[in-house]
Amino acid sequence: MPEDVPISPAATVMLLDDRPDLHVLMLRRTAKVVFAPDNWVFPGGRVDPDDHAEDLDSFFTGLTDTEASGIIGVDSGGLAWWLAACRETLEEAGLLLASKPDVDVASLRAQVEQDESVFPDLLLEHGIVLDATAVEEVARFITPLGSPRRFDAKFFVARTPVDQEPLQDDGEIVDWAWMRPQDALDQWAAGEMTMMSPTVRMIACLARYQSADGVLSAARRRLEYKRVRVVDPDGAYQVVLPGEPGYETAELEVESGWVRLWEPN
Repeated sequence: MPEDVPISPAATVMLLDDRPDLHVLMLRRTAKVVFAPDNWVFPGGRVDPDDHAEDLDSFFTGLTDTEASGIIGVDSGGLAWWLAACRETLEEAGLLLASKPDVDVASLRAQVEQDESVFPDLLLEHGIVLDATAVEEVARFITPLGSPRRFDAKFFVARTPVDQEPLQDDGEIVDWAWMRPQDALDQWAAGEMTMMSPTVRMIACLARYQSADGVLSAARRRLEYKRVRVVDPDGAYQVVLPGEPGYETAELEVESGWVRLWEPN
């Protein structure tokens, strides 16, 4: 039964860079996976039990676990989502969201690919402290009924690390590209890119901004969530975001998506 598919917590990261205008990193999943085959996605995945490491505060600066938990609306353990976001970015994109030039990032990634649970231990071993304020939460989406896997995913934004380049693993991820948000939307509309609806919604949010600083500035305001709405759900099914024509009168209880990036600079 579709209702029996468990909903797993997840963390997804939109990595931003000015090249010189705003670009976002997109990864292409292999066609061989069950969930979202051949889709262009952001780095991300489940929040695993090992991400709820003991003393989460010891891995981060900038936010306490209490503060992080308050931001995403959980009782405790909120920094586990930040830890998962950093781990998945390393594993899927080969990027370490930390400033530590004397660390062999490729070696760290290889160890995490072999065993995801070692990520907290590797951070402690190499003295890497993550800046939680460099990774800002901006949205939440819940996978609808009918999918073989369902997630309650928190979406984050972060600036890509300096002096690091993405590298796919040629396993789950087979390609990557830096893309202007509007270009990604245009290619999706033309049928040239396959993307899940939350990915499309978040790229549409990014397309309102001109720079990574603009996105991060808006993210740090931590505006209240506003729900994605749908015009004519039984017909054209036009999705609208806050501030777009028709939003105030569109259907609210259709898509399970909530965004904070609705007031650009």
